[in-house]
Amino acid sequence: MKRSLKDYLLICAKGIAMGAADVVPGVSGGTIAFITGIYEELLSTISSVNLDSLKVLKNEGLKGFWNHINGNFLVALLLGVGVSIASLAKLITYLLKNHDILLWSFFFGLIVSSIYLVGKTIKKWDAKKIVTLIIGAAIAFYITILPPMENPGALWFVFLSGAIAICAMILPGISGSFILLLLGSYELVLSAIKDIKLTIIAVFGIGCVVGLLSFSKLLNWMFKKYHDLTIALLTGFLVGSLNKIWPWKITTSFRTNSHGEEVPFLQDNILPTNYNGDSQLLLAILMAIIGLVLIVAMEKFAAKKK
Repeated sequence: MKRSLKDYLLICAKGIAMGAADVVPGVSGGTIAFITGIYEELLSTISSVNLDSLKVLKNEGLKGFWNHINGNFLVALLLGVGVSIASLAKLITYLLKNHDILLWSFFFGLIVSSIYLVGKTIKKWDAKKIVTLIIGAAIAFYITILPPMENPGALWFVFLSGAIAICAMILPGISGSFILLLLGSYELVLSAIKDIKLTIIAVFGIGCVVGLLSFSKLLNWMFKKYHDLTIALLTGFLVGSLNKIWPWKITTSFRTNSHGEEVPFLQDNILPTNYNGDSQLLLAILMAIIGLVLIVAMEKFAAKKK
């Protein structure tokens, strides 16, 4: 696929949005990829990194290999993700700590709009697709209310945590960092990075690579064989994730983060009228509308470009 510099700058911008979303425990970068129209290409690109790509490198050289793995797309996207995490992480963390209701409201509006726009890409809804959507919503909802596990600290569990978390990260509606919290591996991995525990970092990284390559192949196959059913399932994931993104919450338990600070861990959703403090209802509605309008505008821009 021949692209202009403007196209790659747009892909980079989508990567920035993905990176910003991944910083928030509860929002997946896969959601942003899904709603910005690069999800299937991302899966296909990841799936192309296999033994066949090594054969292409041997037979066709570096240029053939680079084209085979869609290297320009991958670099532009990863550059955006990297820039975002490096530059926006502190801002997103600040907003999450000091303006959480408004931030969650923005993402809530963004996801609601996405559910409609993604859902309407299925030309004909039938009973099978509706049931698939309900199953996806139930799975995502159930994940958001699961109690955290006790981490055994064994290397096999670190590997498994990496494989599962990276799979969640590329699934719309399911956050990889939230899955790590549920598995009890979030602090373990952060501490390993902070203290440079190479064994844990290496095992976790290998788990991520294995999980990413194998799961992306499965999803890519599902898109090719059962495209509309897969879209219905992923749309269901978005619906179920709204439970985690609901702006008004009451904290039932805390955890200590890597900086020694107590931060919310388990939370229950409540109505704005039952919120203890300023519910910021009007501002929250405004932020939700901004999120909703942003996705509609992006969709119209993409349709015009096509």
